[in-house]
Amino acid sequence: MPQHAPLIIDIAGLTLTQVDRERLKHPLVGGLILFARNWQSRVQLSALCSDIKKARKDLLICVDHEGGRVQRFKTDGFTHLPPMRSLGQMWLNDGKTGVGTGAMRACNAASACGFVLGSELRACGVDLSFTPVLDLDYGESSVIGDRSFHRDPRVASLLAKSLMHGLLQSGMANCGKHFPGHGFVKADSHTAVPVDKRSLKTILTDDAAPYGWLNTTLAGVMPAHVIYPRVDARPAGFSHRWLGDILRGQLGFGGAIFSDDLSMAGARLMDGKTLSYTEAALAALNAGCDMVLLCNQSLEGGAELDQLIDGLTEAQLKGQWQMQEASAYRCHALLPRSVSPSWDELMVQPDYMHALALIP
Repeated sequence: MPQHAPLIIDIAGLTLTQVDRERLKHPLVGGLILFARNWQSRVQLSALCSDIKKARKDLLICVDHEGGRVQRFKTDGFTHLPPMRSLGQMWLNDGKTGVGTGAMRACNAASACGFVLGSELRACGVDLSFTPVLDLDYGESSVIGDRSFHRDPRVASLLAKSLMHGLLQSGMANCGKHFPGHGFVKADSHTAVPVDKRSLKTILTDDAAPYGWLNTTLAGVMPAHVIYPRVDARPAGFSHRWLGDILRGQLGFGGAIFSDDLSMAGARLMDGKTLSYTEAALAALNAGCDMVLLCNQSLEGGAELDQLIDGLTEAQLKGQWQMQEASAYRCHALLPRSVSPSWDELMVQPDYMHALALIP
């Protein structure tokens, strides 16, 4: 049986230090998230991922690699993927060949984007990208903006499903975000605590609808660091109402739930006070998250990472949090099941070359 290791942490540089290795070997650490600072070249990235797997073969190597302005690796052969909004625009551009043809071309292009995205990452040893963005484009949110496929949840859902089909063809799982929806609020949860005052009925009808429609396709979900006060006083990622009752119960989602980054400003202000990283992690896990992320805390030596690892260990011993067998299986299912072709093999693969030609 896989062990429930709920922490996803980061590293500061291009290679693993001895301290990094020790952290990654801790039984509560289950994954690593990479950033642009961890990238120099494909050879370096491949060597880093190989080294991570030597430390722990069951570690989930993750990255935010969506396309557009959120793409960590952009040089040395990596395809520049378009922002997802461009696929939504393609959907609406039927041209002269008949009603609906734009939608069909857009879905095909989305699958091509997913296949190229997943294949290139896997060829370098990365297991999972936190994509697709399921937030709707209301034209108000600067942090979401062109990362969104469309304003219409039906269009966004079908394009996301097509992108996830391409990821699946590459052997990669997926993670829809940011449940139940970050697109309506202007504030950026990296620096503030966004509040969405709409009713539950409105949110379920629009923003959260893709999560129900895609509940057989989504392997992972990342909640928003947004407060929806007409539903719960806590941000969605720390709310059992949102994660247990609504996402799992009402919308039927059975995959892994990841917290968004606990270092974000919107993550730790709860019930009128600012929580420590350990308190925030416990709140997320006890609300229904399977894994929690703490990012960018390795840059000054990583004291916060060590405090979180120690704090969660102590909380487990005190019975404040317990490992969950179901969580372990959900997270383990995100690891690739097939061997990926090398980069050079991928470059001459007919499916890959065909997909490249379809990307707008």
